[in-house]
Amino acid sequence: MSADKKRVKKPNPTDPARVAAILDVLAKTYPGVVCALHHRNAWELTVATILSAQCTDVRVNLVTPALFKAFPTPKAMAAASLPELEALIRTTGFYRNKAKSIKGAAKVVVEEFGGKVPQTMEEILRLPGVARKTGNVVLGSWYGIAVGVVVDTHVMRLSRRLELTKQTTPEKVEQDLMKIIPQDRWIAFSHELIHHGRQVCAARKPKCMDCTLERLCNSSDKTWSSH
Repeated sequence: MSADKKRVKKPNPTDPARVAAILDVLAKTYPGVVCALHHRNAWELTVATILSAQCTDVRVNLVTPALFKAFPTPKAMAAASLPELEALIRTTGFYRNKAKSIKGAAKVVVEEFGGKVPQTMEEILRLPGVARKTGNVVLGSWYGIAVGVVVDTHVMRLSRRLELTKQTTPEKVEQDLMKIIPQDRWIAFSHELIHHGRQVCAARKPKCMDCTLERLCNSSDKTWSSH
């Protein structure tokens, strides 16, 4: 028998049946999961997502109540001074840049969009401090519009561990995921993966024995394996 015939063909990790199985497990494990950032409207979610860069959602949720009490609307935040904003968001890290971003975003929302956060990716990307991740969070979680997949550190890590992508940048990971995940699952999928990354599939020591996706996972850094 030739060497070629002896080779066993490696299963395609992005095979539609495997992807469907992963989506099914996630949906059953995290039914009805929603964005972890506390918000009451699209503007508050926009601000919270900007603040969440390099910061935990828990920390952001501790900071935003006082911020929104002091400056409850885009108009109020646009009129705020940078020192006032910086003092309220200091513990989120990179507070000077974030203060400039949320003040600038507030100004654009007021002056260009009548005080309302726009509902298209093209328009929302015009807000200072807003990139595709924030755009996807707001459009998906508040407006229910699926134009892409939120790719944060958890989604990036788990998508690579599950071999759904080999890419290393959020933009390229998102492109790969959009090709294999049905569009009607884009919004929920990111929430489910983020929760799974926080609760089970940790970066340094994943809890593989407790993982509902373990039988579908062939990651090289698993801490336990059933197959």
